[in-house]
Amino acid sequence: MIWLLRHGDAEDSPEDDDARRLTEKGERQAEAAGGALAGLEVSLDACLTSPKIRARDTARIVCRELGVGVDETEALRGGDVNPEQVAGQVRIQGSRPATVLLVGHEPDLSHAIEAATGTRVQLKKGGLAAIEGGNLIVLLG
Repeated sequence: MIWLLRHGDAEDSPEDDDARRLTEKGERQAEAAGGALAGLEVSLDACLTSPKIRARDTARIVCRELGVGVDETEALRGGDVNPEQVAGQVRIQGSRPATVLLVGHEPDLSHAIEAATGTRVQLKKGGLAAIEGGNLIVLLG
């Protein structure tokens, strides 16, 4: 299963998009996403995030709740995102598919969801969705 999470609300910074930090609202959104995943007893094999600060901080808040480390990948920075390809970077023992959380940006995540499922969505900030077997599950936003 691939979980996709859009970063939480971030401060405005027209000068350096990569350096935008989460607002208090964004931190609460990340905590809500972490709580939702913990409440569903989701066990992640990996958490991959865009290296942009707002996404990285969102991932750290969520994955701290779930007890899993965070790895940055340029594949989630922006542009065309293929969730299956990015999740495929995760190697696990055994034959079961990996359960991966990808933290990134719009419109990349929505485009990736549409490409994988045929369903058009727009994830709001802090929005959380899952793809499994070509099916879409939207939990938040």
